[in-house]
Amino acid sequence: MRVNDPVRVRTFFRVIAFAEACSWLGLLIGMYIKYVPETTEAGVKIFGPIHGVIFLAYLLATLTARSTFGWSLRTTFWAAVSSIPPFATAVFEVVADRKGLLSEPAATRA
Repeated sequence: MRVNDPVRVRTFFRVIAFAEACSWLGLLIGMYIKYVPETTEAGVKIFGPIHGVIFLAYLLATLTARSTFGWSLRTTFWAAVSSIPPFATAVFEVVADRKGLLSEPAATRA
């Protein structure tokens, strides 16, 4: 089995992109509860570290996808930038999948 098996990398990237978007949701809800009704900081304390770990995993998944699928610097840049606005990783994943960016490059297909 190859280390950068395209099927596994595609699955890993898609799962992490979705998880990153979900962790954004949890963090935003936690921030709302912390700052609007000012009841508790628990949401931020829970989802802050979770989001941080998933954010780093998404950046790792982006670099892995770049090497596996032969992404250009421009595509890699937009994948990384999509980790900043809430929910943009999910949008990037859908667009990348529709454009065939999460498929093995034609030159290496058997």
